[in-house]
Amino acid sequence: MPILPNENLSQENPGAEMAEFKAAPRLSVVIPVYNERGTIAELIKRVQAVAIEKEIIVVDDGSTDGSREFLQELSANPQSGGIRVLLQERNAGKGAALRRGFLEAHGAIVIIQDADLELDPEDYHKLLEPIESGAADVVYGSRFLGEPRPGDRSWHVFGNKFLTSLSNLFTRLDLTDVWTCYKVFPRKLLQQIEIKENRFGIEPELTAKIARRRWRVREVPISYHPRTYAKGKKIGWKDGIRGAWCVVRYSLFD
Repeated sequence: MPILPNENLSQENPGAEMAEFKAAPRLSVVIPVYNERGTIAELIKRVQAVAIEKEIIVVDDGSTDGSREFLQELSANPQSGGIRVLLQERNAGKGAALRRGFLEAHGAIVIIQDADLELDPEDYHKLLEPIESGAADVVYGSRFLGEPRPGDRSWHVFGNKFLTSLSNLFTRLDLTDVWTCYKVFPRKLLQQIEIKENRFGIEPELTAKIARRRWRVREVPISYHPRTYAKGKKIGWKDGIRGAWCVVRYSLFD
């Protein structure tokens, strides 16, 4: 495994800590992985190809399809480009994996990247711009801004839009895609959020907590190539019910 950037730094050595701060990359890409052996290699290749100074943090959430072994081999390869692989002891959910990845991030800005190939990492450039220009505190990449896309009539999309409308009602935001993967934060703001949800409830949880802090949210249209459940989509109706509860809970009580 590669040495993490903060290893061997003494708490009594402020000079070392300052050197680490100056060496912080522009972007941390946090990738939660659960049984994505068919896509993870290509996804990492695409993330690496984006011309932005970055670190890549991959959190394997107890995969059983060979993803875990592939990532272990990749992290041990000196030609891997410094990818940091974190292994969860057991499958705990997307929220738990992201919580772990956020704790390990050192970049000035943090972005969530799913391990499938539904989204295009080349969109990072336009996702970072509103934060770096001072126009927004947080950026969401919306799959529903712009032209209609293939699959936009599926029940999954209708459920997404219903939950987004419910979230907007409680948070008083005006978003089109609360359940988007691409959520982008300055790390110093992300550190102010205590994440409690272990599964997909992290999506409405983050949105509710952003709204309660009155941070400025900007949506940016992104490329989207949806996959089917047969190809590995994991979110289901039970996650939708939990998501609705999370909207209410984190908007009003937490």
